[in-house]
Amino acid sequence: MKSIAVFCGSRDGASPVYKESAHALGKALAEHGITLIYGGATVGLMGEVADAALGAGGNVIGVIPHFLKSREIEHKQLTELIVVDSMHERKLKMSELAEGFIALPGGPGTMEEYFEIFTWAQLGLHQKPCGILNVQHYYDPLITLFDQMAQEQFMLEKHRSMVLTDTTPEGMIQQFLSYSPPPVKTYLTDERT
Repeated sequence: MKSIAVFCGSRDGASPVYKESAHALGKALAEHGITLIYGGATVGLMGEVADAALGAGGNVIGVIPHFLKSREIEHKQLTELIVVDSMHERKLKMSELAEGFIALPGGPGTMEEYFEIFTWAQLGLHQKPCGILNVQHYYDPLITLFDQMAQEQFMLEKHRSMVLTDTTPEGMIQQFLSYSPPPVKTYLTDERT
């Protein structure tokens, strides 16, 4: 695995543990020789994960839309900064560059990015791992919701198994390195053909 996109907050969050975990993830990616792909900003967990990867000698590629370039304070020390026209282009570019995706704690934007990329995996548009770094139990309610989706048959068990979770960056990276995607979803059956 050569590159992983990280979706995360443009804020630090209420606990210093969130920032510490972002730092640990950035450092771990660099130590594994994995390029960090992220939103291109210097603020919040976004800036922390990038600074940690750079500080550990890693490569970091930021992708930021024009309208957020000044608002989120673009990172000027990156290996590469790609400026795009829209949020849609940002996600598409990140998906093209990354071989896997990790969500650190964040708000609605982080969730929107994670859910879109996970949905693309579920539909077979890519076969890349999608992980949730469950820092300080932040994502417990979301993980419970995924379980509920499977229990109530709005998600197949094979797709529920695609939601990789861990509490440590190293554990998540190891899951990514051994990831094997399930067969592509189809609604066709012998009776429907």
